[in-house]
Amino acid sequence: MAGTVAPQRQEERQADAGTVPEPDRPWITVVWNDPINLMSYVTHVFMTVFGYPKAKAEKLMLDVHRRGRAVVSSGTRERMELDVTTLHGYGLWATLEQQS
Repeated sequence: MAGTVAPQRQEERQADAGTVPEPDRPWITVVWNDPINLMSYVTHVFMTVFGYPKAKAEKLMLDVHRRGRAVVSSGTRERMELDVTTLHGYGLWATLEQQS
């Protein structure tokens, strides 16, 4: 295709122009409020899945309940995909997004 630039060459041009690529932002797992799961159950899941102490798990659960969502983990995209899948297995509504 005429007029297209291979990604590698484009990156080289950016480096030559003195621009530095933005570092990778971490990914986060977000748990959303739902009308189905009991607060005690959500706390239990956070303790089981992430190994959080009860106080931290309860704080995150209250964030979900009061604010509608809580960030429960952060890291690589692959790890956050695993966390989301695991939380789905427990019946929680979870998504991943890149941290802003």
